Amino acid sequence: MTTFTVDSRFCGPPGTANGGYAAGLMAQHSAVKVRIRLERPIPVQVPLELAPVEGGGLTLTHAGQVLARGQPAGFELDVPAAPSYLQALEASRHFSGFSEHPCPGCFVCGTQRARGDGLRIFAGRYGDDDRVAAPWVPDAGLSDGAGKVRPEFMSAVLDCPGAFARAGLVSMLLGEFAAHIDRCVHVDEPCVVVGWTIRLRGRKFEAGTALFDEDLELCARARATWIERPVTVLSR
Repeated sequence: MTTFTVDSRFCGPPGTANGGYAAGLMAQHSAVKVRIRLERPIPVQVPLELAPVEGGGLTLTHAGQVLARGQPAGFELDVPAAPSYLQALEASRHFSGFSEHPCPGCFVCGTQRARGDGLRIFAGRYGDDDRVAAPWVPDAGLSDGAGKVRPEFMSAVLDCPGAFARAGLVSMLLGEFAAHIDRCVHVDEPCVVVGWTIRLRGRKFEAGTALFDEDLELCARARATWIERPVTVLSR
């Protein structure tokens, strides 16, 4: 059994861990590819217990309550071609979170996070209505000590852009997340992140995300299932 604590810096909604980041931490403790199912919000600043399950699975608990499970799973995902860095930069100017953001303090996409603190990945629409893109230059604070970005941060990058591929003002809860990292990008390397719609079924929304390096070569990809929650916008 492994015990770790998620620092409050790496939050999604207030007081809870960013789902992609938490999934990335869990996945590193399995010898096989796993799909992470988030069953309850994962709290920050408390000890979490990660236990292996026969066959390569994982169970994350706190105070005896199951928070997430990792199940061995195959991985298939058709990834669209990446836009250029400049196209991604232009797309980010149209990030819907600049006007209304359901979670402005999120480590990945929060508009209230400063440079060097949050990842500030602001994925805006480009091309058709099912795709979003953003530029990203990882800072030295994400380094593994050898100039590469740590895997849990690669996983975090692949989280929120998928939610913003869903058109309209909605609040999303991450339900399942499976990431495949081919190689970690370098610190200070200009990268492109994309997200797109795979399928929409009632309140469940399936999205794909991908991360490309400076040469627009695919480095990591993820498939996620999100659960929609209606957002009430108060009149001013």
